[in-house]
Amino acid sequence: MSSAPHAGTIEIFKARTNVWFAWLAWSVAALGIVVTVVTAGPAALAGAAPLLLIGFLGWQLFWMPAVVVHDDGVTLENPFRSVLVPWAALVHVDTRFALTLVTARKSYAAWAAPAPGIWGGRNAQPDDLRGLPATTYGPGQSVRPGDLKTTDSGQAARLVRARWQALVESGSLAAGDAATTPVKVRYRWVAAAAVVLLLAASVWSVAAQ
Repeated sequence: MSSAPHAGTIEIFKARTNVWFAWLAWSVAALGIVVTVVTAGPAALAGAAPLLLIGFLGWQLFWMPAVVVHDDGVTLENPFRSVLVPWAALVHVDTRFALTLVTARKSYAAWAAPAPGIWGGRNAQPDDLRGLPATTYGPGQSVRPGDLKTTDSGQAARLVRARWQALVESGSLAAGDAATTPVKVRYRWVAAAAVVLLLAASVWSVAAQ
């Protein structure tokens, strides 16, 4: 998560499937370490870099990513960068491939909220289409599969749109600020370096066997 504090009401979205994948990765890594110690002794842990890589990626790719909705805007906690899109910079919320925040200059996708794909609406129920923020609906009250309440992208988009709509209706956002309001991007260089080092150590440990 980003180390920057957020004032006021905070809503955090994480995909449930991502959490399951994180626990699966940690379970595989933990089981592998236990089996390594039991079968080859503690000295064999010197070659456990591949297992450590699996465990770290479980956190980096699945557990850590989130969509954080707060008073200052929306923060996308992605694996290798954190993106803060202020409310004044937001132009459109898209869910074609994932929750995507569109600004006047660039679009930013959320790793934590992927869209279900073209077949994601096959099992949609009428209730999944009701009560969504007004900006969700297209021509003829149409709704994309990625906007459905039961999807990861739809749940995250609902949080973003509801807060955004409330700010617009209250007059808290001034018109014409989208082009001049900067988006803050912070890269996770330490995490990227950790992945590179663990990957290199994994290749070395496999080659040394």
